[in-house]
Amino acid sequence: MSRRPAGVSVPVRVRPGAGRTRVGGRYEGPHGPALIVAVGAPAVDGKATEAVRRALAGALGVRPGEVSLRLGATSRDKVFTVTAAPGSWTERLADLRDSG
Repeated sequence: MSRRPAGVSVPVRVRPGAGRTRVGGRYEGPHGPALIVAVGAPAVDGKATEAVRRALAGALGVRPGEVSLRLGATSRDKVFTVTAAPGSWTERLADLRDSG
């Protein structure tokens, strides 16, 4: 029997309405050290959340379908789950979160 991997939780601090999409930086949030993701989409009707999901997938080099929202649908502090097999994307996550 094949089981889908449980995934890795990735805390994110969202900055909606930014001039451009940017992934990088660290924010000490309620879910632990979070990766900062700035997106141009407004925080209306889930537009910013979807933009963050896609930006996070792109920055980590995984498919958008492997990134899903777990917590924080209406909050700037979110937790996404990445179900891609751990590998180079986990190192990339650490590098992005610890960059300025």
